[in-house]
Amino acid sequence: MNDLTELQNLVIEGDKSGVEKAVQQALADGISADKILNDGLIEAMNEVGLRFENGDFFVPEMLIAARAMQAGLSLLKPYLVQSGVQAKGKVVIGTVKGDLHDIGKNLVAMMLEGAGFEVIDLGTDVSPEKYIQAVKDHQVNIVGMSALLTTTMSNMKMVINSLEQAGLRGYVKVMVGGAPVTDAFAKEIGADGYAPDASRAVALAKTFV
Repeated sequence: MNDLTELQNLVIEGDKSGVEKAVQQALADGISADKILNDGLIEAMNEVGLRFENGDFFVPEMLIAARAMQAGLSLLKPYLVQSGVQAKGKVVIGTVKGDLHDIGKNLVAMMLEGAGFEVIDLGTDVSPEKYIQAVKDHQVNIVGMSALLTTTMSNMKMVINSLEQAGLRGYVKVMVGGAPVTDAFAKEIGADGYAPDASRAVALAKTFV
């Protein structure tokens, strides 16, 4: 029985180099990459999400843990590809056109990766055209949009309209978030869901796949 508790704790503590060493050690011990991913990294990020929801962790702790998780994940990726491990789903994510804020969006992207999703991060100031291209190129299940300015929120609706015009809306679930965004606004623009924070964005994404 190989115990991945130490790896989980290192992720939760945000110990990046410790996580890398623990992942390498686990691989050397013959633990499969998907077991390390599921029982080590994903399990740890679930705990991080819980602590955030309970008010024991805040955004900085989540970011540090997510970066440590990503360090471990990048070591595992070649093995996961080799063994044909399927991602839970594919998400294209970005901050909408006119908006350059990315901390929240980056955190959501990292937390989604930590939950076993494949994430295509388009960055900030993402035009509807860029979203459409990414949906076509990567055959994603979920489109994630973030806006931190009230002035850019309307661009979320533009992306949804573009998906409809391109005949792609029926193939993807759209989730939105960001400080000024509300559940009511998400419904108004025809999004499939709204998440107030990264932890709940992951929970929402899981309901879509």
